[in-house]
Amino acid sequence: MDCGIITSKTVLLFISLVFWAAGVALAYVGAYIIRSYSTFHNFLEDKYVMIPAIIIICIAVVMFFLGLLGCCATIKESTVGLSLFLVVILVLFAAEVTALTFCFIYQGRINGDLQRSMSSVFMGYDGQSTESKTVDILQEEFQCCGVFNQTSWVSTPWFDGHNNTVPRSCCKNQTDTQCTGRLDQPELLNTQGCQVQLNVLLQDVLSYAMLVVLGFAIVKFFGMLSVCVITCKGENRRNGYHSIHA
Repeated sequence: MDCGIITSKTVLLFISLVFWAAGVALAYVGAYIIRSYSTFHNFLEDKYVMIPAIIIICIAVVMFFLGLLGCCATIKESTVGLSLFLVVILVLFAAEVTALTFCFIYQGRINGDLQRSMSSVFMGYDGQSTESKTVDILQEEFQCCGVFNQTSWVSTPWFDGHNNTVPRSCCKNQTDTQCTGRLDQPELLNTQGCQVQLNVLLQDVLSYAMLVVLGFAIVKFFGMLSVCVITCKGENRRNGYHSIHA
């Protein structure tokens, strides 16, 4: 058997096995994006961040079946199986490029979207609504206060209606009774703005997703090359062509 075919088959079998592991990894990445989005969806105007996550999860499901197809078609050197395998890889490759494009586009829009939507949510804070509880979770989890800093609360109805104080979720220590939320106690309050913290989180999530998807897109590219080598040389053997050696 031609050494080129043996090498290509080995690469393709390895890639087929990698597809199973890749399916698990991509499913985790998609779920991670959705979980991160769902936790703070009130602060995000643009819902299109869900598109790359959905695409990634769909790719993960298909890759489980693709791994099995790749192994069977490679071992049998089935032209039909390899052709189908190539078509599916091409479709997944295109889907991953689409997901990368959406991630890249949305990554550049996060900061502006956050500033508008967070300002609106913080203005409507009443300490009881679902959105208000999300604000408290955000401020406690990221140890931040206000959109830009603790003084951002000054322009909100909450500040005027509660003796010029910020919510207790701004306190560094939630159990500290000395923290009343007054701005003249800066040593007891978190002073970092929440917009910066949330922006960093979402940027990191999308960057992580882009790196993972790009890595598997490169794997698929080599998979396509291997399929082409096996298919072409297999056709040459069936048609009676042989390599000429000196």
